Amino acid sequence: MIQKRFGLAIKKLREETGLSQEKFALSIGMDRTYYASVEAGKRNISLQNIYKIAEGFNLTISALFVTVEGMEV
Repeated sequence: MIQKRFGLAIKKLREETGLSQEKFALSIGMDRTYYASVEAGKRNISLQNIYKIAEGFNLTISALFVTVEGMEV
C-alpha cells in the first residue's frame, strides 16, 4: 500500500535528521497528529502536503518518491 510505504519513507528521513515528529511537523507548518498519521500510513494526503514534506527534507517531490519506491513494507 502506497500510504504505508510513504509513511515509512518519511519516518526514515525524519529520523535521519534527528528531529521529533513534533519538531518536524512544526517546521513545515503541519499539525503533529496529522503528520503522525501520515507516517503511520493512515492518510491519503494531498499534493500540497506532500510538497511541504519534501521541502522540509530539502528534496524535490520526485526525489522523495524515489525514496518511497525503495521502501519495503
